[in-house]
Amino acid sequence: MERTMRSLLTLSLLALALAACKPTSFTAPDAAMPAGKPAAATVEKDAAGTPPADDNLNAVLWVQASAEYRAASETVYRAAADKLDIALREKHWDALVPGERDNAGQTAGLKPAVVMDVDETVLDNSPYQARLVRDGKEFDEVSWDQWVAEKRARAVPGVVDFARAASAKGITILYLSNRAVHLKDATIANLEAVGMPVANDDVFLGLGTVVEGCEQHGSEKNCRRRLAGQQYRVLMQFGDQLGDFVQIVANTPADRAALVDEYGDWFGERWWMLPNPTYGSWEPALFNNAWDQPREARRRSKHAALELAR
Repeated sequence: MERTMRSLLTLSLLALALAACKPTSFTAPDAAMPAGKPAAATVEKDAAGTPPADDNLNAVLWVQASAEYRAASETVYRAAADKLDIALREKHWDALVPGERDNAGQTAGLKPAVVMDVDETVLDNSPYQARLVRDGKEFDEVSWDQWVAEKRARAVPGVVDFARAASAKGITILYLSNRAVHLKDATIANLEAVGMPVANDDVFLGLGTVVEGCEQHGSEKNCRRRLAGQQYRVLMQFGDQLGDFVQIVANTPADRAALVDEYGDWFGERWWMLPNPTYGSWEPALFNNAWDQPREARRRSKHAALELAR
């Protein structure tokens, strides 16, 4: 009995240690974590073998089955295309926040570019999310890498037409993604397969890209945005997460709202947000970024965050 108790204690301590290694917050995929979620967990099933209700069911179906999702995405990209000529004409137009430009305001001699996140901004990974819903699982790096290797993600509605219009005006498309650098070849192949322009391998700035003189924290993109600003005049940024545009120092609902208040005028002009109800850094902000909590505990925190009246 004593040996059994010691074994259980050892296993419990090991589980706690492993939990501590999981991300506590994210602004986009953390080391190839587009869902920003911890490793896959075993989910209890009922007598019929059916997993319990999944919070992501309606969100994934909305992306895959609704006409509204297509209309929303195409609206964003068509409106952005209409702004390209204005952005090109105004020589001091810069879509990077001042603290991330790294160009000393000298943009006149730089080639124009737009910075685009990849997952749920350019490539639609809803089939991967659908598999997680079907199987009652959560994100894990192994299954994610396998999905990326399939190179079967489709283009987000409207993005190919926008990218081709930008490319025709001499604008380089930069893919600033939190897909890890070891997924570069598969990602570029998928981008090209859906018709996205890829000027060369250097336009993919994945998680793990080394930026001299800049220390990256977690999956934050500020160092790679600085790199983009050194080499290009960034006309626009596209993403589905707030962290695709600006660094989130504290991932709390209040601080996230403050960032939108500060840069609200940039959306629809320099910044373009794509709809993504399936995952995002907004979710862990509701449970103190503690992914090490059991799934049901996280779900209770989300329930507690519901507003029943205003």
